[in-house]
Amino acid sequence: MWDHTLPVEQRVADLVSRLTLEEKAAQMLNAAPAIPRLGIPAYDWWNETLHGVARTPYHVTSYPQAIAMAATWDTASLYLMADYSATEGRAVHNRATAEGKNNERYMGLTYWTPNINIFRDPRWGRGQETYGEDPYLTAKLGAAFVRGLQGNDPKYLKAAACAKHFAVHSGPEPSRHSDNFNPSPHDLWDTYLPAFHELIVNAGVAGVMCAYNAVNNQPCCGNDLLMTSILRRQWKFTGYVTSDCWAIDDFFKYHKTHKDATAAAADALIHSTDIECGTSVYHSLINAVQTGLISEKQLDTSLKRLFTVRFRLGMFDPVSEVKYAQTPGSVLESPEHDAHALKMARQSIVLLKNTDGVLPLSKAIRKIAVIGPNADNKIAVLGNYNGTPSKVVTVVEGIRQKLGPGAELIFEKAINHTNDTLLAYRDMTAMLSFKGSPGVQAEYFNNERLEGAPVQTVMEKDIDHYWAEGQTPVPNIGTIHYSARYTSFLKAAATETMNFEIEGDDGYRLFINDKMVVDAWTRNRWGARPFTLPVQKDSSYKLVVEFYQNEGNASIRLKTGDRVKTDFAALAARLREVDAIIFAGGISPQLEGEEMPVKVPGFDGGDRTTIMLPEVQTRLLEALQQTGKPVIFVMMTGSAIAIPREQARIPAIVNAWYGGQRAGTAIADVLFGDYNPSGRLPVTFYASDKDLPAFTDYSMHNRTYRYFRGKPLYPFGYGLSYTNFRYNGLKVAESARKGAPVNISVELTNTGKLDGDEVVQLYVSHPGVANAPVRSLKGFQRIQLKHGESKHISFTLTAEDLSLIDEKGNRYQPEGKTVLSIGGGQPGMDNAATGNVLSHVIMIQ
Repeated sequence: MWDHTLPVEQRVADLVSRLTLEEKAAQMLNAAPAIPRLGIPAYDWWNETLHGVARTPYHVTSYPQAIAMAATWDTASLYLMADYSATEGRAVHNRATAEGKNNERYMGLTYWTPNINIFRDPRWGRGQETYGEDPYLTAKLGAAFVRGLQGNDPKYLKAAACAKHFAVHSGPEPSRHSDNFNPSPHDLWDTYLPAFHELIVNAGVAGVMCAYNAVNNQPCCGNDLLMTSILRRQWKFTGYVTSDCWAIDDFFKYHKTHKDATAAAADALIHSTDIECGTSVYHSLINAVQTGLISEKQLDTSLKRLFTVRFRLGMFDPVSEVKYAQTPGSVLESPEHDAHALKMARQSIVLLKNTDGVLPLSKAIRKIAVIGPNADNKIAVLGNYNGTPSKVVTVVEGIRQKLGPGAELIFEKAINHTNDTLLAYRDMTAMLSFKGSPGVQAEYFNNERLEGAPVQTVMEKDIDHYWAEGQTPVPNIGTIHYSARYTSFLKAAATETMNFEIEGDDGYRLFINDKMVVDAWTRNRWGARPFTLPVQKDSSYKLVVEFYQNEGNASIRLKTGDRVKTDFAALAARLREVDAIIFAGGISPQLEGEEMPVKVPGFDGGDRTTIMLPEVQTRLLEALQQTGKPVIFVMMTGSAIAIPREQARIPAIVNAWYGGQRAGTAIADVLFGDYNPSGRLPVTFYASDKDLPAFTDYSMHNRTYRYFRGKPLYPFGYGLSYTNFRYNGLKVAESARKGAPVNISVELTNTGKLDGDEVVQLYVSHPGVANAPVRSLKGFQRIQLKHGESKHISFTLTAEDLSLIDEKGNRYQPEGKTVLSIGGGQPGMDNAATGNVLSHVIMIQ
């Protein structure tokens, strides 16, 4: 078992043969316990690295959100990002091992990413985690990610990727535990499965995560078609499968397809779900074996898959034998990784509109205003499933760094994402006291858990603190991994309902009269938490705030004040002397994401109920236009936003997604012309909610660019540039035999005055064929060209590229007319992107 020179299969078989039934069942939980008698350490399989290592207590590089990386249309950049993330993941794991924490969650080497679900509906809050709406683009980017993350060592995995969520999974979030979808065989094989096929069959992904929902009335983790027929038999997948977290509970709690935990556990195992994440339903496997529902050999099959992954990660071999186990901590946030985060942030930015060359702005600008809820919002640039970098550059910081000496920058938040009422702070100090002394009792602990006696107990005037990295709140406390408890009594000056906000980094919670009213101890990514407190004059209210810091900067603030409605006309009047106005708006991961406790107009449980830009932002933009100054709309989002009024009126619109730790720098580079924008949309931007079928309708009819028959606001593949490109010299055969490859080539020239990147896009369509997509992407290349430079671009289309899926889910190649289109976007669009599109009809015989 411990002889690293023996074949992995032999070692795994030996190990599994030594386990008792109880030990086997326990090893199939995500938090697998140690087996001291065999020297097997505990291991938690649950880890994330969607766009950089996530949720670790150490500082790591945070790249643009997945949907933003998809907007780069650059497989090489994604491969390198994944490689760098695996490098940092190894450093985190090695450091955790040295500190005795390697058995903790988010310290392992099995990453449950990438999310390759198809972003079929822009209302889905988790769509930001995907590579967009197209199966081909998703497959190619996902495969690049897997290869980069897992490395190319012949013996050891650098890290283990996991394709999720298998399958037919893309919202709604509030009902995901009980949903059942019945996709047609055509839609299943044409849209929902191709990316999984690419990662599983061709890219060699180590793991697969099955989804919460049911398909054809069977939960995905116990599904005959998906798990048994397709995954294991047709695709011959030999890697491990994990359930999504708490998905096995859903069998009997929500789907009601199984009577109890034992039945659910047995059926999930029968369908080769090897790990149960979240709870301990798989403890019931012991009872399932003892009652004859399953055999112990079925557990052995799963365990062999699980331990094969751990052995391939080198977890049971000497450090000297595993080069990745020697990765030093110095790679965390290395200059190369930071530079790549900046590169990808730049590459991802999509220029949607630029009337009369408003952009780029002149660097000689003397006075500029940066307005909006995302202007100085670090949560917005980091997206979800993110790590914590030591420094995050927001929009206002990036622009401030870009401006020359003597230039003036005016910053105002002005509004929240969905309303125009902000908190005007009051001084709280006169209201707070503790045991007769004014202020707040602060107790500081040398751990993150408020355990033991406080190292220091002091009185402070209020709860409003910020500590930069390396600073300490009080003497004799460490610079990291500390916690605090703040206790005070608030005496009300009047009978009223007081407005409060609490905000902190890393985790915090608030108690009023010993009742917890705010819990952000582990899920604090939603920013400031507002709440109200009805008070009676001269009455006292006990306030307790608990807080912890793990690394880096830290802050905790409790504020009260009056809700004040922003006067848009007054704001516009204050800005009449500026040279330009940048409005940083859109939405944020504070509003969209996974199963979130958010319910505000336009948003519900992490999803969106409308794709329109929140009305308050449209009204503010209209007011800013009244200044007569150039208004540039920098939109941050993880999904397509409908902005028809902005498209008609605002001269310049930039879609910046959630751009990662260097988002502000990248945005400033684009706005001031130090980088020529080159991102392309990986999703369709629709004009209104009327363009969308019902959210729960999983038919692809009238969905995504492949089947949408209406007119998009901005089409899939769209993006402008500060330069121009021209395609000519198209070469392709007039006809081809069925089953034969087809070569196509074109000459691409940068005809503009600036250097820039172009994304060459190749689409295939089959006019006259019933139920065929309008067109489908079948090739793309990101090309750098200096102004005046030309390059020869070529593609080879395979028979599969020229094929369709019939109504029974079978692939076939139709005869007759096939249209090939190559250029800077989709053919036939009024709002074409950077270059012209050339089309050619080829006859398939």
